[in-house]
Amino acid sequence: MTTPLADFLRAYAASGTARLHMPGHKGSGPLGCEAWDITEISGADSLYEASGIIAKSEQNAAVLFGSAATFYSTGGSSQCIKAMLFLALQNRPAGASPVILAARNVHKSFVHAAALLDFEPVWLWPEGRTGSLCACPVTAAGLEKALASLPAPPAAVYVTSPDYLGNLQDIPALAGVCHRYGTLLLVDNAHGAYLRFLSPSLHPLDQGADLCCGSAHKTLPVLTGGAYLHISKTAPTALRENARAALALFGSTSPSYLTLASLDLCNAYLAGEGPKRIQAAAYGLAEVKRELSARGWSFAGTEPLKLTFDASRSGWEGFALADLLRAGGVEPEYADRDFCVLMASGSTDEEALGIAARAVGAAVPGPARLRPARAPAMGERAASVREALFAPQETVPAEKSLGRICGAPTVACPPAVPVAVSGERIGEEALALFRYYGVEAVDVLRKR
Repeated sequence: MTTPLADFLRAYAASGTARLHMPGHKGSGPLGCEAWDITEISGADSLYEASGIIAKSEQNAAVLFGSAATFYSTGGSSQCIKAMLFLALQNRPAGASPVILAARNVHKSFVHAAALLDFEPVWLWPEGRTGSLCACPVTAAGLEKALASLPAPPAAVYVTSPDYLGNLQDIPALAGVCHRYGTLLLVDNAHGAYLRFLSPSLHPLDQGADLCCGSAHKTLPVLTGGAYLHISKTAPTALRENARAALALFGSTSPSYLTLASLDLCNAYLAGEGPKRIQAAAYGLAEVKRELSARGWSFAGTEPLKLTFDASRSGWEGFALADLLRAGGVEPEYADRDFCVLMASGSTDEEALGIAARAVGAAVPGPARLRPARAPAMGERAASVREALFAPQETVPAEKSLGRICGAPTVACPPAVPVAVSGERIGEEALALFRYYGVEAVDVLRKR
């Protein structure tokens, strides 16, 4: 597959052209990567008005992902999330309300989008209690019940899949319900850009989603910030016609060409050895999981490139297990009191997987720790997200926040899943979650 962006940058770096344009390093300096770091010079195209080498590279990505159109982001999936919510609201059918029906385990960028776009989030809560704030399984029956209860169809339904712990939503079933009700299915697929390249594909686009984002930098060989906004072939044509303008609303006018080049070069990787390497890593991780399961370790989630230790069911605290891994030469992706998550990719080799297996191999799982079932805090809505986020705020100790109205979304980061959302009155449930996840301070609306 061609790499038009990288080819241009390579040729420009070798041309000896006097760079009397931005950036200030002029293509040379102590970092060693400056030669490819350019701005929108002649021939370099422009990300938000792309018609040349960037457009061609995005077309290559669309072929690889089977989309009607794929657009690059250098602002990560956070930029793409805001853009696809804008598109859903802008293109909602007559009679649809400015409401997004969303599974509660959203990234905080969703909350920021609610404030910027002034839409009303209506939450899909997990059916039954879950073991983590990060998880919010949604069933087709539960979604249908929620849609039927609304006075008008929402602009979209929004879910996160995979979530931080490696749980996958039943996208085919959810898409079927959404389409029967005449609404769009949007998927935050930030952690699952690689899912298209498994056999069979588990990518949301192949399972019926209308729009989804994917953080290429999380699971593919792309520089940090590189992400995709994908539009399905069955989605309304207005979505892809307006997608570039939507991304421009939330992105810098100086996108990183280094990140764009890495997205371009990733196309060649995905058209070549990438799928084989991704599937080999998934197989290798499954072998490690089988080996450690035989030794008594418990796991959560089904995502192929995440190894999520259910530490509490194994008699450990997640933090302690993370420390054990670090002592053995492994840096995990995430840990909290109950879970510890390792993320692999096509760049993860057998040696790295072996180090991880050996790091926990000497430890002995114990009897399951008592893990109280917790539900997300269903805070009373006291103000809109926009009103609360833009209002004067003050920071108070979490223990003194009872009854106050949440200002900025309060997260235990990472991951950035809100314990309390802007505009919600903080109740006892939220206080218990603050204590459990170690949240010590909360931004609340200033008292008048």
